[in-house]
Amino acid sequence: MQVALYMIPLFFLLLFALERAFPLRKPRRPLVPRLIVNGCIGALAVTVAILLVRPVAERLILHAGEFGLLSILAVPDAAKWIVGFLLLDLSFYYWHRANHALPILWRLHNAHHIDPDLDVSTTFRFHFVEIGLSAAFRAIQIVLIGGPASLFVAYEFVFQLQTLFQHSNLRLPMAVERWLSLVLVTPRMHGIHHSQVREENNSNWSSVFSWWDRLHRTLRLNIPQSQVNIGIAGYSLPKDNHVKSVLLMPFRRQRDYWRRPDGTKATRSSIPGDATQTHLAP
Repeated sequence: MQVALYMIPLFFLLLFALERAFPLRKPRRPLVPRLIVNGCIGALAVTVAILLVRPVAERLILHAGEFGLLSILAVPDAAKWIVGFLLLDLSFYYWHRANHALPILWRLHNAHHIDPDLDVSTTFRFHFVEIGLSAAFRAIQIVLIGGPASLFVAYEFVFQLQTLFQHSNLRLPMAVERWLSLVLVTPRMHGIHHSQVREENNSNWSSVFSWWDRLHRTLRLNIPQSQVNIGIAGYSLPKDNHVKSVLLMPFRRQRDYWRRPDGTKATRSSIPGDATQTHLAP
């Protein structure tokens, strides 16, 4: 656990340096103002996570071996651990998808998506109310799956590292990323998820393992990064990305998310019908 406390911030700093040296997409807005906004919003989110989400999860984890699916699964402990890890990741796929599908959740999750650029700092840009609601999801997740405390600690560690990696603006060699994307969510894959085009935004919901999108046929890979406009079309004005605006946005009347301020719809001239049959685009 102590190792994780050091590794996560070090991994953040490493990715921050690498994405400056090898950027995947050209930035659209100045870096420093974005870092200030993401830092302020992220600080509130982390505070809620420490004060609410973590205590709820820790209390339940202490007794997680006594209930849940894994407690009644008649397989060796090693198999239970693997099944539990996969179920944790699969349930995060459904939670992420729910945050896009349910209007009340999307209002909050949209605070993450309206960032006009995508880099490792976006990892922490979540509305604090969404983080608070995630405490209930974590509780249900732990109760239904169950398992040893080491399982939840290990998954959380991998989840945090992977979330930093997929949000980064790091350009990897295409051959490397194509192989990685067969198993893990990569920066190019998650960049498509942050597109202003609705069909692209509603894809690539996996958290750690990319195969959940393959299984559910929600994978989209073949959009070149140079064609991906990061953000949400209806909230693309500079004034939308001030700290106060982002925090109040979920509680105000919502705009048409997929139309730009000039009224035009964010679309792409050709969107493949079956992206699972294509290769990851550069």
